[in-house]
Amino acid sequence: MGVMIFKNQQQFIKELEAIGELKRITKEVDPNLEITQIADRVSKEYGPALLFENVKGSQYPLLINAFGSYKRMQMALNCNSFDEISKKIESYFKMKPPGSFTEKIKTLFTLKEIADILPKKVKNAPCQEVIHDKESELLDLLPILTCWPDDGGPFITLPIVITKDPDSEIQNIGMYRMHKYDSATTGMHWQYNKDGSRHYDKYRNLGKRMEVAVALGGAPAVTYASSAPLPPDIGEFMFAGFLNNKGIELTKTKTLDLYVPAESDFIIEGFVDPEEERIEGPFGDHTGFYSPADLYPVFHVTCITCRKNAVYPTTIVGKPPMEDCYMAKATERIFLPMLKMVVPEIVDLELPMEGVFHNCALVSIDKKHPGQAKKVINALWGLGQMSSTKFIAVFDKDIDLRDSSMVVWKLLSNVDPRRDLLLSEGPLDALDHSAPYPNFGGKMGLDATRKTKEEGMGREWPEEIFMPEDIINMVNKRWKEYGF
Repeated sequence: MGVMIFKNQQQFIKELEAIGELKRITKEVDPNLEITQIADRVSKEYGPALLFENVKGSQYPLLINAFGSYKRMQMALNCNSFDEISKKIESYFKMKPPGSFTEKIKTLFTLKEIADILPKKVKNAPCQEVIHDKESELLDLLPILTCWPDDGGPFITLPIVITKDPDSEIQNIGMYRMHKYDSATTGMHWQYNKDGSRHYDKYRNLGKRMEVAVALGGAPAVTYASSAPLPPDIGEFMFAGFLNNKGIELTKTKTLDLYVPAESDFIIEGFVDPEEERIEGPFGDHTGFYSPADLYPVFHVTCITCRKNAVYPTTIVGKPPMEDCYMAKATERIFLPMLKMVVPEIVDLELPMEGVFHNCALVSIDKKHPGQAKKVINALWGLGQMSSTKFIAVFDKDIDLRDSSMVVWKLLSNVDPRRDLLLSEGPLDALDHSAPYPNFGGKMGLDATRKTKEEGMGREWPEEIFMPEDIINMVNKRWKEYGF
């Protein structure tokens, strides 16, 4: 089945509507809580993307829940299944086996076979058709949501934040929520382990103002790429080009020395002063709890450019399932081959939505020797964003990790608490409110594989009950004869 590659958000909206995956709402709605309540209800009912055409206080329509299903997320990434992308990545690795983890990912962007995914610079860009440079015409123009009752204010929740390393001059894009303070300033919530924060620290050491651009909308693949867990200085625009099979067009901003996606709906230009911080938050987060207010850098808006037909994209986060869950599920499947290249005994990975993708990882392995499950647990705790995972449970390769009944049965059946638990401590996700300290706390690994004598099993591991295939096939054929 062929897939459509979306150059911009307008094409994506048009196709979603054509196949019945989008609902237009013409009645006036309030960006203060009302849209959240509508979108949350639709999300929990596994409903369509929503296009609010009449948002109180703004001339711009608002798009939400656009990525809120497996089907829509696959459309956004131009595939029929996420495994198509992971197999494509695997095939490139096999062409040119690389060394370190970073080299493995860089391989994607160095092969001559995919040179056409490199970004292309253009002068005339749709994202600069309209220019707003008066303070009264900046953030107040946008239908920015106040999502939850105790939020510190309105938040931009789907921003593509573009910064540049002052040493290498390599650009990076990331997705960090932005607390709107007034028409011309926001908070910039980049956590300590993010590339934006790393760039910010360098500018602060230099005592220099940091240029920042924020893109909203545009090609869905670019929005997704800004959230992908790529290593430092691996180009997200190149990764988006890889997903689209075509280079992303970039254009220079009007007032900064930064390049932004030309097909974006909005570009917010400005700067961060390394000497200025302000309380950001609280914010109702994807854990289902409010993350506390804290000091973060302040972003000053100097200019906003946009398309003539711009649509403001946003999302809400909270108790799963939510739109961000499907973005995270895409990451789980797409980046599995890279994980397997580093920890080759891994067969499969499942990050349950209920664990909000940081609290729990279920892993199956091809177990060959004693202690292998604990070796995998320790390897994952030392690897990139997996290092913040609080619970890791490891199973044998014949387990379907998406069968929750099977997973719980094996956990309860195969684990001896004294022998099979691995307790540790280390970095945790910043949003983990149960940890005794911010970003740091306890972790637990569980070995739910079949045990050997060398692993402390003092008796024979029992045989699992299975019915012979010939009996199963016979009953299948006679099923209707039994009166069912």
